[in-house]
Amino acid sequence: MTEEMTKPPRKTVKIHTDGACLGNPGPGGYGAVLDCDGERREISGGRKLTTNNRMELLACIEALELLTDPCDVSLVTDSRYVHDAIEKRWLASWIKKGWVNSERKPVKNQDLWRRMIPLLSRHKIKFNWVRGHTGHPENERCDVLARNAANSRGLPADEGYPG
Repeated sequence: MTEEMTKPPRKTVKIHTDGACLGNPGPGGYGAVLDCDGERREISGGRKLTTNNRMELLACIEALELLTDPCDVSLVTDSRYVHDAIEKRWLASWIKKGWVNSERKPVKNQDLWRRMIPLLSRHKIKFNWVRGHTGHPENERCDVLARNAANSRGLPADEGYPG
């Protein structure tokens, strides 16, 4: 038997994410709901001063970092920024161009994108976009988690945010 035949099948995970910011910049939060083989887990967290895009991206990273084995992931986000950076290959272009965007300016949130890169290699991830605030149950739940986190006291600093 070959090694490939003896490997257990990869788990399939569905992740929903959202980020929120009370002001932009301002206190921010993220929320995620992970579903795997009938098990559901919710996570959330926040930062004292950050941006909405950072929280949208951090929601994805924190959820993906929880996966202990390589997985097939369907990741649902209401963030065009996150979705398009992956699915439209902006991230690949930024890397190729030395971390500058199409306007020849430094790419924002490089610290978080650099955390995302190994996760994209480890897992097979399909990013799916859903319009936010339209009654999608998991997206609405993530929004509640993110907003509650953003409203929490004693939030840590966002070390990667220059503000």
